[in-house]
Amino acid sequence: MNRILLAVFSLLSAGSTVFAQTEEPIHTKITVPESVDLTLDGTLTLPATRKGPIPVVLLIAGSGSTDRDGNSPSPIGTFGTLKPGSYRMLADSLVRQGIAVARYDKRGSGTNIVATMKALKPQDHRFEYYVSDAVGFVRQLQADNRFSKVIVAGHSEGSLVGMLATIQTKASGLISIAGAGQNIADVLKKQFQALPESQRQLVYRDLDSLRAGQTVSKPAPSALMVLHPLLQGSMMSWMKYDPAQEIKQIKGPILIINGKHDLQVATGEAELLKAARPDATLSLFDQMNHVLKNAPMDRLENFKTYTDPSLPLTPGLTTTIAQFVKQ
Repeated sequence: MNRILLAVFSLLSAGSTVFAQTEEPIHTKITVPESVDLTLDGTLTLPATRKGPIPVVLLIAGSGSTDRDGNSPSPIGTFGTLKPGSYRMLADSLVRQGIAVARYDKRGSGTNIVATMKALKPQDHRFEYYVSDAVGFVRQLQADNRFSKVIVAGHSEGSLVGMLATIQTKASGLISIAGAGQNIADVLKKQFQALPESQRQLVYRDLDSLRAGQTVSKPAPSALMVLHPLLQGSMMSWMKYDPAQEIKQIKGPILIINGKHDLQVATGEAELLKAARPDATLSLFDQMNHVLKNAPMDRLENFKTYTDPSLPLTPGLTTTIAQFVKQ
């Protein structure tokens, strides 16, 4: 593997010890339905000085075109594009605590966004493709003798992807960050509950149809962003899974994280996962929002943090994850 030494140094506040870190590229090749090979690129960050094998965390991005850094070209209202840099910051922070971190550009993001659009039609995408991609990276890390164990950490949509990948690979543990605790159809119903009654019932009807495996020829106009005919195959494949049931199949330790100021995934979702796995550790952060940063509950002010990479991660988040990984 081609390795690149990155001259990055971090001072620990507890003393004058300086830790260097290295970065090296990681890749996995996949074949899309049209039998076209597609390469997913990623970054593996490690402490430069290591004594024996160390734990490694695989970060799996959330929904949309979110890349390995936690950024996306998707617009956030009038604030600009999604660029909190949360995954990159989390990786840097964990490496300072002696933990390696791997993260990658999921299909349709980062370095492969154009290639994915050319090779994979929206109507051909299936949720299981995200899972198989994650499985490929997990197995690559498991085969690397530099690592003592592989912990899978999935954010938002990546939480369910991470669960399924953990089950398939028997990874050493799972971290669910802002992950849903119920079927995506039920999550979407909550998101659309503010619609006028007539529109809401149309959306609910269509979601129930997709969940039952039946396509909708004329979906409700107010929910075309998820019900468009080109997206229905993908949505139906996603709706086959109930996170609260899947998490029960994981054999290793589990950490469930959510922010009380998360406007996209309420803490109730984390509590559903905890109820399904009473032995899991549940950590709720009082001011953390969906991009893992402290933010007020005011919607406009909260979303401003989505486009500001200068804001730090929520205090205590990295320490909580590091303690779990090292246990």
